[in-house]
Amino acid sequence: MIGLGKSISHTGASMGYGWNDEKDAEVVYRQHLSGGDPKEITQEFKVIQSQNHKCKKNTLSFVLSPTIEDGRELKTRELREITERFVKEMKLQERQAIAFVHRNMSHIHIHLYVNRINFEGKAYKDNFIGKRSQLAAEKVARQLGMTTVREVQQQKLDKVKDIRAEIKQIHEKVMTEMRPKDFDQYIKYMKQRHVEIVPSINKQNQLQGFRFEYKGESLKGSHVHRSMSMGRIAERIGLDRTVAQKNAKENTMNLLEKTAGVSSNLATTQANKAIKMAVKKSIGLGMEI
Repeated sequence: MIGLGKSISHTGASMGYGWNDEKDAEVVYRQHLSGGDPKEITQEFKVIQSQNHKCKKNTLSFVLSPTIEDGRELKTRELREITERFVKEMKLQERQAIAFVHRNMSHIHIHLYVNRINFEGKAYKDNFIGKRSQLAAEKVARQLGMTTVREVQQQKLDKVKDIRAEIKQIHEKVMTEMRPKDFDQYIKYMKQRHVEIVPSINKQNQLQGFRFEYKGESLKGSHVHRSMSMGRIAERIGLDRTVAQKNAKENTMNLLEKTAGVSSNLATTQANKAIKMAVKKSIGLGMEI
């Protein structure tokens, strides 16, 4: 089971989506509420939320998604238990909340909405709520003998075990035989061997990592092998010293003819690697630094 969570401000619209008759929505859980439709529930939320004007994203929205196989066996009573246990794990028992299950697709999932503001007007702390939601859902899944997200990921990795091994082998040949000097060269050499590398760049235009596409599969570098995360690849690439130091100073790099931001840790790693390479080369030539 996968758990997703975030704070939202558009309570009414989200509630309307969750409680949608066209999606065969069914209420499986509610607490401290009496309304009979999305509009009434939203108004009840707002009465409590009016005690705290500072909190703008004042509703918590969660999606709990059992695997397709687990979902086929779940009845209303069991879906209610999943929700109750999740609410308890997140320590949200004493707040207004309502949950709906959508059965319109083969993949059954639960939409849970909780008032972030409690009856004393205090806002629930939502730092790392996405990660906390994931961990809570995994704990509930284990309690109920359901498949966890980690098990799903492992099943997928086992399925593509041979593909992962092939990508790793190609990666090692590129590193040892071609000795790329930057990410652009690495991407070029891997493509020549039929491995497409897709940079993952977030909304802040910062490079987050790489995905490796090969024989119809798309995998994160760390899922191919732990040595193939972006940071580990950077450690093995011998960047030009001047370029690496520039990257470290500006926290940017040129990638595929575009400028992308990088974390300070990655930029510093590259700069230190380039300096070490320069020192080794100079010592080998008998030069003084």
